[in-house]
Amino acid sequence: MELTHLLTTIINQLKQLLLAVTNEQYCEQIPVLSHATIGQHTRHIIEFFIELNHGYKTGRVNYDARKRDIKIETDKNCALSQLQLIIENLKKENKALMLIADFNLNNKSSYAIPTNFERELVYNLEHTIHHMALIRIGVPVISSIVLPDNFGVAVATIKHRSVSSHSNEHVYA
Repeated sequence: MELTHLLTTIINQLKQLLLAVTNEQYCEQIPVLSHATIGQHTRHIIEFFIELNHGYKTGRVNYDARKRDIKIETDKNCALSQLQLIIENLKKENKALMLIADFNLNNKSSYAIPTNFERELVYNLEHTIHHMALIRIGVPVISSIVLPDNFGVAVATIKHRSVSSHSNEHVYA
């Protein structure tokens, strides 16, 4: 499946970054990211995939109820292990799921929205790229690592830039 290949590529980009930073850099608060860390953004990405994998088993995906594991955000080796597990769990048969979402701040009511595994993989792909774009902003603050040009860039933007570069347009993401 092309989607799982793309997700594997994106997650491997994140793994390469984690291999390049020290654990101290991984945990360093970055002012331009409202004092968030690369570790916190990475944990957030990972936990969405963990919740999707859990929801695949139960039939109900609830990203709001995910477990927040501080070890993932403070230990890059733990995060690297989790990222590898995510890659290993991507290839599953598509099946119907219910997405549980709570948008009401005043009570505990929630919505149940029909979805499926592949649709949630697409969501997680976009979610991952979004957080990698934020990580991209923070990396130069804590290191001299040069990220790949497409790190944290949506596929549609990459395609648009490719077409636009042939027509000499200047494009902003």
